[in-house]
Amino acid sequence: MDVDVIPRLGAVIGVVVALVVLGLLLRWTFGSQKDERIPTDDPDDPVATGLLTEVSRVPGSEAARVLRDRLRDAGIRATISRPTDGGGFALLVFPADVADARVVLSRGALE
Repeated sequence: MDVDVIPRLGAVIGVVVALVVLGLLLRWTFGSQKDERIPTDDPDDPVATGLLTEVSRVPGSEAARVLRDRLRDAGIRATISRPTDGGGFALLVFPADVADARVVLSRGALE
């Protein structure tokens, strides 16, 4: 009976070791990079909007949604941000879309 226990124990230990090694390899490959932080303080971007440029600022959230939807209907990617200075809601677009966004927004003001 003692002879049968040793191979079973060896197989169990082998499976446990294989699972631990596999877990460590997966953690090393797909693990989170919590120690690598994205820098948030950019001296060239005082309002911290990253790649986006402000094209308009409105006092209310509903007006901001209406303008954002107007830009999206024109095929311009836009988002809404609430600046930290409390000055309403900012409409943000990518720099390549600034001129088109201003044209679309000015057309809406003339109608």
